[in-house]
Amino acid sequence: MNDIFSGSIFFGGALTLAAMWCGALLQRKIKAVNPMVFAIIAIIVFLKVFNISYETYDEGAKYISYLLTPVTVALAIPLYRQLNVLKRSAKEIIGGITAGVAASLASVFGLALVFGLTHEEYTTLLPKSVTTAIGMGISEESGGMVTITIAVILITGIIGNIFGDIILKLFKVKDPVAKGVAMGTGAHAFGTMRALQMGETEGAMSSLAVAVAGLITVLGAAVFSNFI
Repeated sequence: MNDIFSGSIFFGGALTLAAMWCGALLQRKIKAVNPMVFAIIAIIVFLKVFNISYETYDEGAKYISYLLTPVTVALAIPLYRQLNVLKRSAKEIIGGITAGVAASLASVFGLALVFGLTHEEYTTLLPKSVTTAIGMGISEESGGMVTITIAVILITGIIGNIFGDIILKLFKVKDPVAKGVAMGTGAHAFGTMRALQMGETEGAMSSLAVAVAGLITVLGAAVFSNFI
């Protein structure tokens, strides 16, 4: 089966889109279903059942990653539409993002002390809440294991995407600006995907939080990485 698909550069991309499409359709009937998580599980199962290597899948799937740049730029559209909200609550937004980043770094530091993590393990986890591109750079510069950092960032994003809205409701956070800032700061791009489903204001604030949190984390990680 691996040989059948190895000659097609469209296989990986087609499988990814099909899995996401099926997940989106399923979510319409069962609200609890998360399309992204469904797609990840479906793709893994498909590859395992038909004994298809990841390399064969990635040969076509990698082209989807090229869309990340235009998609990221497109996030500026809802942000522009909510420019008045940004101007009106600028201090609160920046303060919330800064507090979120500080909490993220401090939590990793606390866990490192409790579990006696080495410097390499500690710095691997530090950039868990930023985008992959930024996290890889932070991990490499501070002496972490980049491949593990990527996995940690992915897991953080998935958890935030699934449980972020539930946690916000649990703590009765209703303000759209606060919800967007929390999702973007805590779960980077994956959180922004969920925030866009909540509303335009949430999506705009989340996309802003991803960018600002990335910059603050770069500075903060440079300090925190020296603590252990």
